[in-house]
Amino acid sequence: KMGGCSDACNDTRSSISDILPWTFFSPHDEKARFWVHYGLVITGLILAIITYLAQAFEPAPYGKHDNEKSSSKCRVPQRIAHVGADGVLGVIGFSLIYFLLGEHYDGAVNIVMYCLFELHYIHRGFIHPLITRYSDKTVLLWIPLGTFLPNALYFFINSDWIGSAKYHHGYYYDPRFILGIIIFITGYVINRYSDLKLRSLRHSSDKDYHVPHGFLFNHIACPNYLGELIEWAGWAVMTWSLAGLVWWLFTCATFIPRSRHNLLWYREHFKDYPSKRKALIPFIY
Repeated sequence: KMGGCSDACNDTRSSISDILPWTFFSPHDEKARFWVHYGLVITGLILAIITYLAQAFEPAPYGKHDNEKSSSKCRVPQRIAHVGADGVLGVIGFSLIYFLLGEHYDGAVNIVMYCLFELHYIHRGFIHPLITRYSDKTVLLWIPLGTFLPNALYFFINSDWIGSAKYHHGYYYDPRFILGIIIFITGYVINRYSDLKLRSLRHSSDKDYHVPHGFLFNHIACPNYLGELIEWAGWAVMTWSLAGLVWWLFTCATFIPRSRHNLLWYREHFKDYPSKRKALIPFIY
């Protein structure tokens, strides 16, 4: 009987190991770190829900939805705001958490995840703001502040996770890891190409908006958003973590309603805008 119990216990551990291919801080051994991490994960989930509800009916006032471009309200340079909200946190802040608080930052799988995250944010936080041709040089102050605070939360829990999660030996050939990387890179390419396509529509002195054509723009209004959603879906699969999942949910909460507002904006301002073009997902939404 004891032998049977031992075999059953081993089978249970093996099943759990297959589902959760990592070990993280224990609620028994590392109570503070465990509860801080998962408390922030729950906060991130709540924030994602609030974000969706807030933006479902009214788009955040930046870009084409900024109706106060000539306003005297407190505004800051767009490029600096972009670098501060995405570059400083996504590259510098994320790296500090990863290396200073991480306990397994030198794991091969962890390093790959770190490099992929930085691949996105080195471009998004530093290169993109420098090469983008903005419709306006300034943005309302609360927009970068409203980006900075959620980013601080989600970047912390994801850096905390990949810096301290100990993935099981051989996870680098696990289907979740491989598939996650493929999905991430696919989304990255779509996102980068779409951004460059949008940039090519506007000359350096041109502040007007134009209707993009070609590539996925023939089917949806916001392939740049779709690409980033695919990226972070790959991240959630690759990391196989709640931190990655709530980050992806937050991007969905931001891009799903905003893509619909963008589509409606295009239809309102361009009478010849293709009527069959969807917002975010070809032929569906």
